[in-house]
Amino acid sequence: MAQPAAAGSSVNKDLGFKLDHKVSIPSILGNDTTEGTGAAVDLLGAEGAQVLFNIGVSGDTLSGSLYVTLSAQDSADGSTDWTALAASKYRIDEGVALVIDDPAEDPVLVAVTVLPGAGVRRYIRALVAFTGTHTSGMPIGATVVRGFLRKEPAYA
Repeated sequence: MAQPAAAGSSVNKDLGFKLDHKVSIPSILGNDTTEGTGAAVDLLGAEGAQVLFNIGVSGDTLSGSLYVTLSAQDSADGSTDWTALAASKYRIDEGVALVIDDPAEDPVLVAVTVLPGAGVRRYIRALVAFTGTHTSGMPIGATVVRGFLRKEPAYA
């Protein structure tokens, strides 16, 4: 049973002290991997991270030759040497797959959590890689949630 919303209950705690978020891919109608390449997010000061991919209904019929692949990438300097995280460095907490190749698989929210102690480099970004010619496009967006912040509150 849920706790009542009274003073001192867990529903009254301010997550703004523990979490912050940065947009990696703004909500857009994507057609190619250039549009699906997210901005770097600095993980300095955060002990944890999660990449949230928000994928809408594709305007094209998805198939084995027309699909998108979602990945989180890391970099030491935030501008070069971007590498997809190995499967041993993350888990999928929401959604079922990183490849969306069937109309039944969109729209979807996919949450990729970086595992503690995984050795992820300082910067992270989202990538939505498009395979095939996406004529009508697909609504995409991605946010990086940084957690277990060393400095609280996150908004200060």
